[in-house]
Formats: sequence, C-alpha cells, structure tokens
Amino acid sequence: MSGTSAQPLRPLDPDEEALVRELVRVIYVLPRAIDADMVADRQLPFTEYLALMHLSEAPERHMRMSDLAAACQLSLSGMTRTVIRLETQGLVKRVRCEEDARGNNAVLTDAGLARLAESWPSHLASVRRRLLDHLQGLDLARLARAFQGVGTAD
Repeated sequence: MSGTSAQPLRPLDPDEEALVRELVRVIYVLPRAIDADMVADRQLPFTEYLALMHLSEAPERHMRMSDLAAACQLSLSGMTRTVIRLETQGLVKRVRCEEDARGNNAVLTDAGLARLAESWPSHLASVRRRLLDHLQGLDLARLARAFQGVGTAD
C-alpha cells in the first residue's frame, strides 16, 4: 500500500519509530551474528544450517529446490550455490523431481543429518545469547503470532 488511501497517514509515535528502526537493524544484524558465531565454533554457516534444518523436517528429507529457497528466504540462484557447497561435502544430493523432470530436489543425506545434529548446539547457544535472552519476560507466543502476521501480510 502506498499511503494513498482515503485516511491521512498517522506519523509514528516515538515508541513505534524506535521499534521499526530496531527491527530493521535486527533483521540485518541477527543472521550475520549467528553466522559468525557458528563459523567461529567451526560449525556450518547459518545459511547452510537453515537448508539442512528445513530438509530434515521435510517428508523423506527432500524438498524441491524452489521450495527450499523460499523456506530459507533465498533466491533460487542463492539456494543453488548453497546446495552445491553442501553437495560437495556429501551433506546433500540433488536428484531430478519424479513429478517434473525439469526440476530438482535437494535430498538430505545421513551425513548431512549428522552434521546438522553436530551444529545444533552452536546454533542454539547463539540464538539464545543473541535473541532469546533479550526477550525474557515477553509473551513469546504472542510475539511469534504477531511476526507471523507481518510475514504473511500483502
């Protein structure tokens, strides 16, 4: 929406302004900070961790590349580069889609599942330290629902 509705725009109050600015900062800083923590722990980079996580939760541990890209909030070309890196490590393999020979599925290997499990403690520690520890006392279920609504808004 471009703000051309019949109602005049209401400026942000100071609390709204502060929230919007901090949220934008968090959107950019948090993934980089988690990635840096994981790499410093000699674990998977965050993007690779997310790809393996989504594959581990998918039926038969495989997803169409475009669906995996969407789940990881990456472009298809970015997801392809990530999967190629994972494939060279034996953590993922690409196979043609049975339903549609034009597409590829990414398939999590047993080695990929083991590497995901190995990286999980580093990811958990980083997420707790970088995010959850700062949200103590807040209604996290309500906050998650609010963010879900933001993420699905037109």
